[in-house]
Amino acid sequence: MPYYNCRLAAEDGRIFSKSYFGPSPSDCRRHYENEGLCILSVKRDWKRIQIHLPFEKKIKDKDFIMFNQELVALIKAGYPVLKGIDIIITRIKNEHLKELLMKVGEEIRAGKSISEAFSPYEDRFGKVYIASLMAGERSGNLDGTLNRYINYAQVIERTKSRIRSALTYPSLLLLFSFLLLGILLNFVLPRFAGFYQDFEAELPAVTRGLLAFSLFMRTYIVYVAAFFVLLWIIWTRIKHRPKLQIIKDRIKIKIPLFRSLRLESAISLFSRTLSILLQGGISLLSSVGIAAHSVPNKFLVYKMRNISDNIKHGESLSEALEKTEFFTSLSLDMIKIGETSANLQGMLKDVADVYDEKIQRKIDTFVTLIEPVIIIFMGLIAALMLLSVYMPIFNIIRVTR
Repeated sequence: MPYYNCRLAAEDGRIFSKSYFGPSPSDCRRHYENEGLCILSVKRDWKRIQIHLPFEKKIKDKDFIMFNQELVALIKAGYPVLKGIDIIITRIKNEHLKELLMKVGEEIRAGKSISEAFSPYEDRFGKVYIASLMAGERSGNLDGTLNRYINYAQVIERTKSRIRSALTYPSLLLLFSFLLLGILLNFVLPRFAGFYQDFEAELPAVTRGLLAFSLFMRTYIVYVAAFFVLLWIIWTRIKHRPKLQIIKDRIKIKIPLFRSLRLESAISLFSRTLSILLQGGISLLSSVGIAAHSVPNKFLVYKMRNISDNIKHGESLSEALEKTEFFTSLSLDMIKIGETSANLQGMLKDVADVYDEKIQRKIDTFVTLIEPVIIIFMGLIAALMLLSVYMPIFNIIRVTR
């Protein structure tokens, strides 16, 4: 939705301007006419156009968490949900979130509940959020349920942030290494090659190999780039197919270094999601299905497809989870204790906390180990550069003698 500059006149004769975010000029006129104002002019505000990159996430997690925090504060202060959303819309800077909330507000005005209004955006915000809204409506404790969801979302966001920050430094080092190699292949070695040929010296195998690779890349770079673009287009078209996602995520699970990290992350996310849904008053059967789909790995979701049916047939939650063959003995034992002590919600939260700590320790260890590995890799590239440049010089000295 675009912004519009509206020049308005009030009943007392004041003339002022306001900015309005809406789908069309007619909607802008209708909005201010309902407030009793006279519309003098409506013009598109071209200065407030924002350019978004294709890979940029339109609604960031922190913005959505902030929206829910403000909504909870307004509900506790006695504001109706619709009034609270209208107040928050005036302060939100993210245009995509503002546009979505305006659509949600229109649905609520039409008579829908807040969970029904947010349901079309389940793919964007997740089934857990929609289920939390439904639980809050049923229990009459929407602010309490949203508070639990906010705590849950903040934990997930912190975990993602740790992983991103842990991978930032190694990624920069790798990028710098490849840039260094690219400069060597495209600018340094080709200039030295002509110099070496003047002396009719035989180039070492290392230098010849790098020069051949450099010549190949300069000659066929367009075709190589076109090939990778074609692969990317094909991948974007087929990557959302369910069977392909299951196969792809199954391969991810098989990678030795990251297998335990992915499994423990899935156990933590499933346990924390199930805990918050049970605390919101949703039944175990309904909660288990939602919690299973909150796990990002589709292969593990596929392995959990029969949990609800097994519980219907009389099995306990721990017995049903054991059949998935990826829940650890520690997590199953803790869930059994929660079932026998009638404290399943609290024990599920403890399971998530335990595995979150283990994941954090593994991430710290990974970062500690990956830095020297990348430094060694950069050292090998530097050594390769020195050998490819200086070995021919030694040959030239030998030839001239």
